[in-house]
Amino acid sequence: MKKLLAAFLFLLTYGAAFAQKDSLSIDQHNKYIYYHVVEQPGLTVDTFQNRMLYLLKTTFPESKISNKTNLGNISGVGKFIVLSGISVIKHQDGEIQYAFHIQYRDQRYRYWLTNFVFTPYKNDDHGNRQLQTRLSVTLEHAERKLGVQKFNRYINETAGYSIRFGNEVNKYMSHFSKMHIREHLKKISITKTW
Repeated sequence: MKKLLAAFLFLLTYGAAFAQKDSLSIDQHNKYIYYHVVEQPGLTVDTFQNRMLYLLKTTFPESKISNKTNLGNISGVGKFIVLSGISVIKHQDGEIQYAFHIQYRDQRYRYWLTNFVFTPYKNDDHGNRQLQTRLSVTLEHAERKLGVQKFNRYINETAGYSIRFGNEVNKYMSHFSKMHIREHLKKISITKTW
């Protein structure tokens, strides 16, 4: 029974990792891409714009929005940390930078993450983790330069992060805006006759 349970857990874990890896695709430039188009009836372009800018500033504060942002289009860059090691003794292995693009029209939007670049961390003389920018490698070339095991871990981390990014976008776009809009309060005078 224990062997059957262990085999089931292995298949479940392997299936989840394989499903994440399959969520990434290859675009026309032979780069990894996470791409989705979503229909959202009832929302206009300016509503999408306001919600998306607010979401990026609150949920993904490490992202940098491009100056070329205009109505109907937001683009920029972001990054996330990749950890390695066993559960209790995890350390930062590096970071993966990416470019994101979000476009919308009335009642639909699309978003994609691409240009994934892994940059490893290394301990400096004082034991602090420092980026090794001269060793950066795109995910398309990571398998050859870093090895199959690290490549599989990084591609699964990238797919998992992309799925979480997409879930946040979809969740926020499908619900009412969480922005706190302060209503104008009317003044009441208690000295007047009532």
